[in-house]
Amino acid sequence: MIDYKQYIAINSQVRFGKPTIIGTRITVFDVLNWLANGMTTNEIIEDFPELNENQIKACLAYAADREHKIQIAS
Repeated sequence: MIDYKQYIAINSQVRFGKPTIIGTRITVFDVLNWLANGMTTNEIIEDFPELNENQIKACLAYAADREHKIQIAS
C-alpha cells in the first residue's frame, strides 16, 4: 500500500486546512470527486499535469485510512 503521508499534507494556510497534495492546491476531496464522477487517472493527469498516478493513489489510500479509523472509533 502506498504511504499517503509522502504525498498528502494538511496546512491551515492552504485551502482552509483541507488535506492537499503536497506542492499543489489540489485537495484529496477534489481528486476523489473527479474519480467518483467517472474520470480516469489518465484523464485527471491530462487535465492536471502537475499530478501523477502515485499522488492519485495516495488520495485513495488517505480516504481508506480515514474510513478505517472511523470504523475503529465506532
